[in-house]
Amino acid sequence: MNKRNYQKELDRTLDKISDGLTVGGAPPKLLLHVCCAPCSSYVLEYLSTYFEMTVFFYNPNIYPPQEYGKRVAEEKRLIMEMPLRNPVHFLEGAYKPEDFYEAVKGLEKQPEGGDRCRRCFELRLSETARQARNGGYSYFTTSLSISPLKNADVLNEIGERLGREYGIAYLTSDFKKRDGYKRSIELSAQYGLYRQNYCGCAFSVRNV
Repeated sequence: MNKRNYQKELDRTLDKISDGLTVGGAPPKLLLHVCCAPCSSYVLEYLSTYFEMTVFFYNPNIYPPQEYGKRVAEEKRLIMEMPLRNPVHFLEGAYKPEDFYEAVKGLEKQPEGGDRCRRCFELRLSETARQARNGGYSYFTTSLSISPLKNADVLNEIGERLGREYGIAYLTSDFKKRDGYKRSIELSAQYGLYRQNYCGCAFSVRNV
């Protein structure tokens, strides 16, 4: 079986959207799940031409609460300071770490990138899909695939499955392609963004 090229799939979707915008159509609404400002920076720059976006900050996995607050503040600052073609809004999900610990119960000793991370992706993307459906969005997606440490196959499989379940289109992507991760580092430097040295949860801290 040939490996899917998520970037080419995204290109085709964006080309169709671009055609609609050319003839005067309104940009579709995208709910973009983000984990931090550095990872979202390139994605915002890239997709703002095509969508009216709402950044959805839903990350009950982040530890400790001070870290969570720091990431929220940096995300809001980036949205305010970054020149983007279409409007970008901010929506904060509930910060309930107990939901994360319940979701990954029994997987505490799993290595990074394993089943515990998959459960975490499921938790965050499920809530994103629910919010997208209830909010009347055209698409939902996540910036997580920009990380070289995140498996785009896993993220897209989960996203597409949840999209079918909730009746909302998932925007397939692998944002690390075309030097997306490199660009996020450049943008982080340009805006002086706080860059954390671990994914977010208490279990990932032990690998620092």
